[in-house]
Amino acid sequence: MKIGISVKIDVTKIDKSRLFRGEKGTYLDLTTFIDLDQKDQYDNNGFIAQSVSKEERDKNIQTPILGNVKVFFNDSQSQQPQQQQQASQSFQEPAPQVDDGFDDDIPF
Repeated sequence: MKIGISVKIDVTKIDKSRLFRGEKGTYLDLTTFIDLDQKDQYDNNGFIAQSVSKEERDKNIQTPILGNVKVFFNDSQSQQPQQQQQASQSFQEPAPQVDDGFDDDIPF
């Protein structure tokens, strides 16, 4: 399964003390939580924040939310409408009866 995710962060909220130097540059560990089944009022599926260590989590230390994530592609959704279409084709509601005023008891 493939999922495309758009990430938008407010870089002014980054705690620069959490930046660290690696072999090829300066890095920042981030964590995101994504809910594919639910969106917020702005059509986002989750948020992104700076990562915390296990010790910090144990002390309930939280970092500010830096931004939001939005799922813009989900290849499992392409199969969903097809399944719904098959289900709707297999169940067809009977046409409603309409009284057209015609009397079947007329002998001619």
